Amino acid sequence: MTTTPARPDFDAHVRALAAWHFDDRTGSPFWLARRDCLGFDPRTDITGAADLLRFPDVSRDLRTTPAADLIPRGAAPGQVFHVYESGGTTGAPKRIVDGAYRTRLGAWTRARLTAHGVPETGDWLHLGPTGPHVVAFDTSRYAEPAGLCHTVDLDPRWVKRLLGAGRQQEADAYIDHLLDQAGEILLTQPVRVLNTTPPLIEAICARPDLYELVSTRVEAIVWAGTSFSPESLRVVQEDFFPDVRLVGIYGNSLMGVAPQRVPTPEDAYACVFEPFAETTRLDLVDEQGRQVAYGERGRVRLHLVSEEMFLPNVLERDTAVRVRPLVEGGPDGLAEVASVATFEDADVVEGVY
Repeated sequence: MTTTPARPDFDAHVRALAAWHFDDRTGSPFWLARRDCLGFDPRTDITGAADLLRFPDVSRDLRTTPAADLIPRGAAPGQVFHVYESGGTTGAPKRIVDGAYRTRLGAWTRARLTAHGVPETGDWLHLGPTGPHVVAFDTSRYAEPAGLCHTVDLDPRWVKRLLGAGRQQEADAYIDHLLDQAGEILLTQPVRVLNTTPPLIEAICARPDLYELVSTRVEAIVWAGTSFSPESLRVVQEDFFPDVRLVGIYGNSLMGVAPQRVPTPEDAYACVFEPFAETTRLDLVDEQGRQVAYGERGRVRLHLVSEEMFLPNVLERDTAVRVRPLVEGGPDGLAEVASVATFEDADVVEGVY
């Protein structure tokens, strides 16, 4: 393991942005309204990443908070903010705002995808959610500026509702509708990269006409949105798409994205995800909130510390295996991500996203 630093000083980053988000001149109404109830002053008492555990998990409040209250007062004059929603897997959707951060995150992610061999030019097909979901925005950024991004009309909440109600036949019919849309695009457009989800990849493999189009015309498949078991991933890569680049991205609306890192001979897992170290920490913890050892499975705990969104100490609905970083001081990797059965008093239904 090399001793080359993997990132700037994250403790200093946390100190600076804690002061920023809780200053009357620069903070958001959301956090300023909570400052006096914390029992400490973030402007002076937060000294580094370890102190992020002092904050409460406020992610549930994102279901009902007016989105405008999330925008920091210190944002650049004239900065346009967009509102994005989570998939609603565990209830009413949570909302975030974004001005420029996701564009910066997207540029870093695109470089990671390029390192995997994803083509730098050519069209993309995003067979995934659009509407209020940030993933469509992210994917369009991966395709630009050297290609177009084609989309389908996909509502992941409708699929989850059907599956949650036991209406499997209707869900299957809706998936066929999605695949029909994808087939029309693949037949007529020069798509080089497919961005989609594991359930839809498996549905493509089960439809000979669509499988033929993808296997002969698409050069890379980027998958995200739901978990992919190690065995299913192996079968898809080795048996169905041996000549296609297959790259995974882990993420959600709150945390952003953690793309798969380029495999090394030392990796014991076929797919290891790595977050954006400048702003994001993903800890894997046990039931008492203590970090698990390398090679052990734990619950994902998110700390997002960016100029636009401050989300510390968020317990996610996923578990994963903790993997050693590639360089000393770098971010831990995550492998074999899987959803818990219940989260926030609701059953977890992944659906197609």
